[in-house]
Amino acid sequence: MQVQRFDIEGPVLFTPKRWGDERGFFAEVYRRDVFEKEVGPRDFLQDNHSTSRQKGTLRGLHFQRDPMAQGKLVRVTRGAALDVIVDIRASSPTYGRHIAVELTEENGQVFWVPEGFLHGFCTLSEHVDFLYKVTAYYSPAHDGAVRWNDPALGIRWPFPDDALTLSPKDRAAPLLAELGRVFD
Repeated sequence: MQVQRFDIEGPVLFTPKRWGDERGFFAEVYRRDVFEKEVGPRDFLQDNHSTSRQKGTLRGLHFQRDPMAQGKLVRVTRGAALDVIVDIRASSPTYGRHIAVELTEENGQVFWVPEGFLHGFCTLSEHVDFLYKVTAYYSPAHDGAVRWNDPALGIRWPFPDDALTLSPKDRAAPLLAELGRVFD
């Protein structure tokens, strides 16, 4: 398994080795020993699966406040998506900076999104299946979001704002500056 780190501390991109033949392929997409060596111990408590039917569907930028903050191990099993995370750890030297990676069924990459980051993705194809392993249960009382197109974040989404499909909640999310201190 290949491991890629970034200039923002915490996130890790895993590229599993695939063994294939005329029938298809086999891959170990998660190995606890490899994950813990690279990230440290985490308990995954819930698996989530989202399907987006339309190209240009944007979900995010989401997070959960403590004590229900979620670390996420994410991957695409059908289609392709631009996955974006933003560091919102107030004491981090990379506060407000983001990482964008393309997750596809072809590349099979698995992205670790630590607690203290916003997370969102935009579908690059129709019929995208996105799977998450998370370290805390979903809690509506701890749920939060930041507007996907906040100019302070400088995220270059693959489609113009008026071509995106978003939920009403995501369209109405506050700017990062309006959020206040969430994570230390």
